Amino acid sequence: MLRLFALILIGIALSGASAAAGEVTAAVASNFLSTFRSLTVAFEQTTGHRVRIVSGSTGKLFAQIVHGAPYEVFLSADTKRPRLLEERGLAESRFTYALGKITLWSADPNLIGHSGEDILKRGTFRHLALANPKTAPYGLAAKTVLQKLKLWSQLQPRIVQGENISQALQFIASRNAELGFVAVAQVLDPKLRLTGSRWDIPETLYDPIRQDAVLLKRGRDNPAARALMKFLQGSKAHATIQRYGYGLSTEAP
Repeated sequence: MLRLFALILIGIALSGASAAAGEVTAAVASNFLSTFRSLTVAFEQTTGHRVRIVSGSTGKLFAQIVHGAPYEVFLSADTKRPRLLEERGLAESRFTYALGKITLWSADPNLIGHSGEDILKRGTFRHLALANPKTAPYGLAAKTVLQKLKLWSQLQPRIVQGENISQALQFIASRNAELGFVAVAQVLDPKLRLTGSRWDIPETLYDPIRQDAVLLKRGRDNPAARALMKFLQGSKAHATIQRYGYGLSTEAP
């Protein structure tokens, strides 16, 4: 009888946990997609909540949110858009979840030597890929690098722009572009298993890519959305974020 009673109590508890579990829709900048997928596995196992992911360039996701897209959490690749959403009353609880870094990468293991600056200045390539600087913060960082090296005007005819950093990576991986600027996290992604050659860009050549997350208006009353925001600030999430090649910020957003 006691054993039966215990089993009933366990069943009730599990039923309650299941009933309490919810779903959150997260809009995620494309550079962080693979890392976020890894994070959601741990989040879902820990909380029982489910995560629905929508990914794209930061600029396009921002425009969708402004026009009423049903997202509840936004993981941007910059600080500008989350701050603008806060100012419009469409978001709250902003924090920096990762610091992004860029690299000049080629699928050819012999193309980029010790300093990628040399190959950029020599121009011994036909196409250079990068994300659209107008909508993708990683593309803007790449443009800043070329401007500081005084190569932007010279190399513009050879630049092929991806809609986002993931498309820029595809251009290079498919060898439609011999080299290009991508996120360090993409090159280190264990699922992609990329080989080739790369030059990690000195951080003196571009502004830090602070990536902010915000709780959107639609997610304010969703326990799953609030739980995801909390999880992203915990030690388990931080370990995964660093493993994928991002830095962590100790500063306020």
